[in-house]
Amino acid sequence: MISFGGLKEEEVTRVGRAVLPKHLLEDVGMKGLEMVRCKMQPRGIICVTRMPRVMVETFVREYVRGVEGVVGKEVKSVGGYYTGFVREGSVEGKLELHFGEFVGFGSSTMVSQHQLFPVCKDFHFVDEAEKRKWHALQRDKYAKPLVFHDGRLAFRPTPLAALAMYMWLPLGILLSLIRSLVFICLPQNTSVLIEAFLGMKTRINQCNFTDANCGDNSGRLFICNHRTLLDPVYISAALNKQRISAVTYSVSLITELLSPIKTVRLTRNREEDKKRMEELLKRGDLVVCPEGTTCREPYLLRFSSLFAEVADEVHPVALTTKVGMFYGTSTGLFKFMDHIYFLMNPWPEYDVKFLGKMSTRMINGKCCTGFEAANHVQSEIGRVLGYGLTKLTRKDKYLMLAGNEGYV
Repeated sequence: MISFGGLKEEEVTRVGRAVLPKHLLEDVGMKGLEMVRCKMQPRGIICVTRMPRVMVETFVREYVRGVEGVVGKEVKSVGGYYTGFVREGSVEGKLELHFGEFVGFGSSTMVSQHQLFPVCKDFHFVDEAEKRKWHALQRDKYAKPLVFHDGRLAFRPTPLAALAMYMWLPLGILLSLIRSLVFICLPQNTSVLIEAFLGMKTRINQCNFTDANCGDNSGRLFICNHRTLLDPVYISAALNKQRISAVTYSVSLITELLSPIKTVRLTRNREEDKKRMEELLKRGDLVVCPEGTTCREPYLLRFSSLFAEVADEVHPVALTTKVGMFYGTSTGLFKFMDHIYFLMNPWPEYDVKFLGKMSTRMINGKCCTGFEAANHVQSEIGRVLGYGLTKLTRKDKYLMLAGNEGYV
C-alpha cells in the first residue's frame, strides 16, 4: 500500500519499464537462468512472481528470452490511480489460462508456502548454499543490451544500503550545495583542487592534446560523449579557460542560470543551429555533445553530423563518470536537480581524456561526408573508452523512458 497507494497507473508502468529492469537484471543468477531455459525447452516459460505483475512484466518479456506470460498480483485502481489493495483471485486460477504441463523452479526455502507446488508436474528447488555460488548474469548474456534506464538510485536498494542512503542524505545535500558554490564562484584553476578536498576525483589526460593549455587560442570545437550536464564544465576546468561556451538542447532555466560557463540553446532547426555554433566559435572555444542526451551505460548514441558542417577540425574528448549512490541524469520533470544529485554522491569521479585533433573533411587521406566524419569521431571515442556503438538517438531514449520525444 505504501508503494502503490495514490500513484498513477501510467507512472507505475513507466517505472516498471524504465527503472526496475536495471536493478532486476543485476539480481539474476546466470546459472539459475540457464537451468530454467534448459528445463523449459522446447516449452515456453511462464514467469510467476510474488511482486505485482506491472513491476516485472516488461523486464521478463524484454530481457529474459522465452517468456510467454507473466502471472503475478494485480493491484486495484480507481480512476487511473492505484489504491494499494490487491485484487482477489489466486495465482493458480490465472495459471489455468495457460495450457500445458508445468515444471516449477524456485527456492527450497519457499516449499512450505509455495502455492504453485500442486499445479506443477515436477518442481526443481535451489537451496541457499547453491545460490551463493552463482555469478550475476553477464552483460553480454542479456537478451538485449541495457542501454537506457531511469531513476536516481545507482545502487541495489537492499535494506542496509537504503538505510545508509537515508543517513547520508542530510550531509549529501549540504555537500552538494557547497560543491555547487565552488564551481560557480571560484576560478576554474582552483575549483578542481578544492573539489578534490571535498571528495570529488578528477583525472585529466592531455598526453595526445599538446595545445590544450594554450590560453590564447580560440575557436576550437570540442566534441565529447555526454555523461552529465557537467561535461562542458569539466572540459572548461581541464583547459583552465573561462572563454568557453556550450550548446544545449533542452535544459532548465535554473541550470542555465547556475552554469559557470556560457550555455546557448539550440532550436532543432539545422540551419539556425549551424549559424549559432559558427557565431560562438568566432568568440572562443565551443563544447558540443553530438549525442544530444546523456547515456549512463557503456554505450555511445548516434552522433549528429552538424558539428562536421561547422568546423574543418575538431578535438574529441572522451569522458567517463563514476557514482556510487545517485545518478546525475534523468528524463523526468525535475531535470534542474540533475547536477545536485551528481554532487550529492560521496565520491563522484570524472575522467577527461583529450584525443587530439581530427579532420572532418578527410579520413585516412580520403575525402568524407559529414555523416562519415561523425561516425569516425564516435568510433574513436568508443575505442578509447571501450564503449559499444549504437544508432540510437535522443528521441529513442525519451520515447522508451518518458513516453515523449525529449522536449523538456
